[in-house]
Amino acid sequence: MERLTSTQIIPDAFQGARDDVAMQFAMIWGQIKAPLIVPLLRLAVAICLIMSLMLFIERVYMGIVIVLVKLFGRKPDRRYKWEPMKDDVEAGNSIYPMVLVQIPMYNEREVYQLSIGAACGLSWPSDRIIIQVLDDSTDPTIKDMVELECQRRASKGINIKYEVRDSRNGYKSGALKEGMKRSYVKSCDYVAIFDADFQPEPDFLRRTIPFLDHNPELGLVQTRWKFEIVGGSFVWVLCCAAGSYLLFAAKAARVSRTKDMVLVNADECLMTRMQEMSLDYHFTVEQEVGSSTYAFFGFNGTAGVWRIAALNEAGGWKDRTTVEDMDLAVRASLKGWEFLYLSSVKVKNELPSTLKAYRYQQHRWSCGPANLFRKMFLEIITNKKVTSWKKVHVIYSFFLVRKIVAHLVTFIFYCVVLPATVLVPEVEVPKWGAVYIPSIITILNAVGTPRSLHLLVFWILFENVMSLHRTKATFIGLLEAGRVNEWIVTEKLGDALKSKANKAAKKPRFRFGERLHLLELGTGAYLFFCGCYDVVFGKNHYFIYLYAQAIAFFIVGLGCVGTFVPRS
Repeated sequence: MERLTSTQIIPDAFQGARDDVAMQFAMIWGQIKAPLIVPLLRLAVAICLIMSLMLFIERVYMGIVIVLVKLFGRKPDRRYKWEPMKDDVEAGNSIYPMVLVQIPMYNEREVYQLSIGAACGLSWPSDRIIIQVLDDSTDPTIKDMVELECQRRASKGINIKYEVRDSRNGYKSGALKEGMKRSYVKSCDYVAIFDADFQPEPDFLRRTIPFLDHNPELGLVQTRWKFEIVGGSFVWVLCCAAGSYLLFAAKAARVSRTKDMVLVNADECLMTRMQEMSLDYHFTVEQEVGSSTYAFFGFNGTAGVWRIAALNEAGGWKDRTTVEDMDLAVRASLKGWEFLYLSSVKVKNELPSTLKAYRYQQHRWSCGPANLFRKMFLEIITNKKVTSWKKVHVIYSFFLVRKIVAHLVTFIFYCVVLPATVLVPEVEVPKWGAVYIPSIITILNAVGTPRSLHLLVFWILFENVMSLHRTKATFIGLLEAGRVNEWIVTEKLGDALKSKANKAAKKPRFRFGERLHLLELGTGAYLFFCGCYDVVFGKNHYFIYLYAQAIAFFIVGLGCVGTFVPRS
C-alpha cells in the first residue's frame, strides 16, 4: 500500500470540511427558509410598504400645500401685521423694543470673530440692544481670544457682555438658560439667537422684530439658513481616495476667508452639496408648510427671534434631550403660541464639511427628536390648549412620519429588506413600492434645490448611507440607550482649510484606521453579495441599484468623502 504524504492528506481534509460546512448550511437554510424566513420577510415587506405609503402621503400633502401657498400668495406680511420701525423725534429710541442677542459658543477658534462681528453690525439703536456672548470654551487660549474680542467691541461703544460659567452642564441649553438669568435681561422683550458660525445681515432685526411687535400671538420668528452664494463659481470635488488630497490643491485659493466675512460653503465638496439639497427641502417645504397651516414648526436652534414672554411661559430651556430647540418649540406651541417662518430673511452659515462632524450632527438631530417624542407623547395627548388637529399634526406628521418613519424606512427597506428579497425569491415587492413611490418621493424632495437636480442620483445614494446612522440614532432615542444624551459640538473649519491646505498638499498625515467605518463597510459587503446573487439567480435587475449603493457604502466606509483636514 502506497504511503500518503501530509501534503495529500491535509488539503483533502480541508476540502471535506469545507464541503461539510456548506452542506450543513444549505440544509439548515432549507429547513428554516419556508417556515421562518419567508413569513418574517413578508411581514417586514408589508411593514415597510405601510411606512413608505405614510411617507409618500406626507410628501404629497406638503407638496400640494406649498403649491397652494405659492399660487395664492399667503405671504407672511399678508397673514400678519407688519410695519417698519420708524424713528420718532419726540419719543426717541424708546419706540424700539429692547432686544437681547445671544451667541453660544464652544472652542470656536475659527469663527468666533465672524459671529460677534455680524451681531455687532446689526442695525438697531445701541441703547436698545444687548449682545451676550456665552462662552463655554474649555481651551484657555480660545477663551482669552473671545474675551479680548468682546472687550475690543465694547471699547467702541457696543453693549456687549462676555459671560462664562463654571461647568458645561446642559451644554448649549444650559448656557442659554444661564444667560437668561442675568439681571440686565429683565429689561429685554425679545431674544435673537445665533450659533457661532451664523452671520445675520445688518437689517435682520428690522425685518423680524416688527412681526413680533405688532402680533402679540406670535412667539417665534424663524428665518432661513443660507449656504450658497448666488451667482458664485461652482466647483465641487467628489472626495474619493485620491480626491481627498486633490481637494486642497484645487480649493486652496477659493477657500480663503477674511475676518469680516465667511464664504458659505455649499460648494465646498460633494457632501456639502448633498446637505444643501436636504436642508433646502426642509426650509422650502417643511418649515413653510408648518408655518402656513398650523403656525407650528421646529425651531432650528439659531437664526430665530423669540418673544421672551413665550419662552418663559413654556418653561425656558431644558436639557433633557439633545434637541433643546425643538423641545422649547413644542412646549411653547402647546401653550398656544404661534410661530412664523420668514423665507425671505436668510442668514449665512457654514455646513459641516468633514464626515466626522456631519455624522455627529446627524446622530444628534436623529436621536434627539425620537427621544423627545418618547418624553412628550402623553403631554401632547393630554394638552387642553390646542386643537385636536394640531395634536395630530405634531404627533403624526411632525414626529412620527418626519422624525422616525422617514429614517427607518430609508435604511431598513432600501438597504436591508429589499436586498434580502433577492436571496428569498418567494417574497416579492410590488413595483409601486420598489420603484414608483421612492421615485416620486425623491423628485418631491429635490424641488427645493433645482440647481442640484443633476446630482440627484448621488444624493439618493448618500442619503441611504446616512440613513444607517439616523436609524441607529432613532432607536437609541426611542429606547434611551447609551448615547442618547451625547452632545458633540459640530466642528466649524472657518480658516482651517486655508491654513492647512498647503500642508495637506505637501505631506498628508492621517491614520488609515481612523477613517474606516465598519458599519458602512459591512452593509456595503451585504449589498454587494446580494447584487452578485441577483446577477446569477435574480430576475428583477435589482443588481444595478445594489452595486451602486454598495459602492456608496464602501466610499463612506473608507472615509473617502467630505473634506479631509490633516493632523497639524
